[in-house]
Amino acid sequence: MSKRTKISRREGSNKAGYLFVLPYALLFTIFILTPVLLAIVLSFTNFNAIQFPKLVGFLNYINLITADETFMQFVLPNTVKYALIVGVGGYMLAFLLAWALANLPKVPRTIFALILYSPSMTTGIAMTVLWKIIFTGDQTGYLNSWLMDIGVINEPIIWLVNTNYLLPIVIIIGLWSSMGVGFLAILAGILNTDESLYEAAAIDGVKNRFQEMFYVTIPSMKPQMLFAAVMQIVGAFQNGQIASLLAGNPTPGYAAQLIVNHIEDYGFIRYEMGYAAAVSVVLLLIVQIFSTISKRLFGED
Repeated sequence: MSKRTKISRREGSNKAGYLFVLPYALLFTIFILTPVLLAIVLSFTNFNAIQFPKLVGFLNYINLITADETFMQFVLPNTVKYALIVGVGGYMLAFLLAWALANLPKVPRTIFALILYSPSMTTGIAMTVLWKIIFTGDQTGYLNSWLMDIGVINEPIIWLVNTNYLLPIVIIIGLWSSMGVGFLAILAGILNTDESLYEAAAIDGVKNRFQEMFYVTIPSMKPQMLFAAVMQIVGAFQNGQIASLLAGNPTPGYAAQLIVNHIEDYGFIRYEMGYAAAVSVVLLLIVQIFSTISKRLFGED
């Protein structure tokens, strides 16, 4: 029997597998691949959502780098700060919290895991109502009232308008809501680590829980660490909803303007769809770079 005939028979026997993959392949093509390809195509055009797109080549990318002062002075630095603190910091916090919960009995561990995970399921409207009450810019706001009671401030601070406080507030809320599926994946990975590895490590000289974490836990759960890292990176870079719900879009003085807010500003407020598509492609490339770095750190050999 020829090699080609063997391959044809093997492919024919995988029809059931192809049928199982087909729903995911269709959804991936319709909702991920097609929008990405359309964004790339539109990024080379001048498109106002009404008239037919006009090809302009790399003009949108050139304007983004050389002429868009808002992007270079505010949006990009804000996004980098937010991603480093909420993405990297949130990832480290998720691991530490998951590791701490893994040392608790089952019932309290489940309760605390649910408490930490629940903010990530909070809708934008609920989040806005909750945090706007805290940061209300008069003496009825919880934070202003508390700070005035203890004598830290003499008059209310308009938190959501003051450019010095707006980005830190968005970062705090981002950290509060960052314990999502990545956090659960890390917790599951820690709980499912083979106990015999810890016994072998103890024989080899590992003496405390911190050494167990570095020499046993982290190396044995690289897939979960990679998944959590990618989810945290994607979540950090695409989370522009917090700033727009709290302070509008654009935010006052562009103090908390992130790349996603910049895309929404040009795409759905100014209707410069071609330029917004170019910014979204740049965001996609940034996310891809950080995802590749994560794969280098936590990917299997």
